[in-house]
Amino acid sequence: MLTLVIDTATPAVTAGVLEVGESVTVLAEKVTVNGKAHGELLAPSIRLALTEAGFVTKDLRAIVAGVGPGPFTGLRVGLVTATALGHALGIPTYAVGTLDALGYGTVGRLLVATDARRKELYFGVYADGVPVSGPSVAKPADITGDYEAAVGAGAHLYPLGVPVLDEPVYPSVLAFGELAAERIRSGAPDEKLTPLYLRRPDAVPPGAPKAPR
Repeated sequence: MLTLVIDTATPAVTAGVLEVGESVTVLAEKVTVNGKAHGELLAPSIRLALTEAGFVTKDLRAIVAGVGPGPFTGLRVGLVTATALGHALGIPTYAVGTLDALGYGTVGRLLVATDARRKELYFGVYADGVPVSGPSVAKPADITGDYEAAVGAGAHLYPLGVPVLDEPVYPSVLAFGELAAERIRSGAPDEKLTPLYLRRPDAVPPGAPKAPR
């Protein structure tokens, strides 16, 4: 099952192509770290990944999308693109939490964190890659819990009182594929790609109340 992976919930604009069979094989992976250019970078990244893998969009049989949590604008780019492609091609889309993919395959009890902007972090606690709590959003000084180290790009931004692991920094295409593999293999129904924003967007219509800070 040829599968496209898309994630734009972090500054890493990620697109990849997988073959999902008895195992999950990464055929191509394109990651560009630029938190201000999701819209400009995603479509070219998808084309490059498909070209490198030797396929075109009509060959795809499933799409996996990271649903966050993430900042409103960047996350929306990925989910709108995945939904539109799924509808156009008539293939199912599957949702995977971006923190779940970042924590996948890690060892120990870890705080997994990404940048939420506004001097805050999106985070969750994972035990050997399995979610224990979260996802949540808070200022670094307000994050507490039972964990022995931290991982993810967000963990490198602020002091968290525990050691910070070098890898992973951003979630991998393979992690997204592994977390969706059973659904893809079984032909599970198409899933609505509901974004995990955790808070209101910075931009609101005129006259609407602003998000609390």
